[in-house]
Amino acid sequence: MATFVLVHGAWSGAHGFRLVRPLLRAAGHEVFTPSLTGIGERAHLTSPQVSLTTHIADVVNAVWYEDLSDIVLLGYSYGGVVVTGALEHIGDRVRHLVYLDAATPVNGESLADIAAPLMNAARRQARVVEGVELVLYPGTEPLPNYGVTDRDDIAWMAERLTPHPFACFTQPLALTDEAEVGKLPQTHIVCTSTLATRDPARLAPARDAGRLWDIDTGHDLMITEPQRVADLLLRLA
Repeated sequence: MATFVLVHGAWSGAHGFRLVRPLLRAAGHEVFTPSLTGIGERAHLTSPQVSLTTHIADVVNAVWYEDLSDIVLLGYSYGGVVVTGALEHIGDRVRHLVYLDAATPVNGESLADIAAPLMNAARRQARVVEGVELVLYPGTEPLPNYGVTDRDDIAWMAERLTPHPFACFTQPLALTDEAEVGKLPQTHIVCTSTLATRDPARLAPARDAGRLWDIDTGHDLMITEPQRVADLLLRLA
């Protein structure tokens, strides 16, 4: 039995994995989907203090208090930055790291550095609410549906998008031992359409190990291709 910890991306919540969780559990594995403070189902906790550090602590604490070990740790999209930072604290509890169409930062980088066009577009919608700079107000020029074509899925997602504290995107990742983090086995699951835009150097460890896998779909692949995502994860169980 494997233990999967799946970390969601920006503007969303743990509910984004609702189609993948039952597939992994049906195969006999444990699945944990920690929620990040200030977004998704924890949007009511938004405050000026919420940052990348907060989200790293969310994941670290979920692993610590559940006393999880031998983990397959997955970060989706912005969650790739979060799980990379979490390895500083729980690396000894993780046996495999998965980037699910995710940002793959190096020390000193932020998501705003990695995905500048997307972040610039998001910031144009910024609003300051009770001292928090929030980006992407649902209903006002929403970001693309990233390959989701089913109208019911689009409606379901749109109702659950929440504004995201912009500080999470601009705070640089701080790793005290980047080389040690880099030793952890990695798998990259990416969208076929975006594979050509990826930095080859960052994909090299997974490619060399035969664990660079692509799915022919859009960025929200756990919504559009949950069975395919689950099948690939089960290879790592």
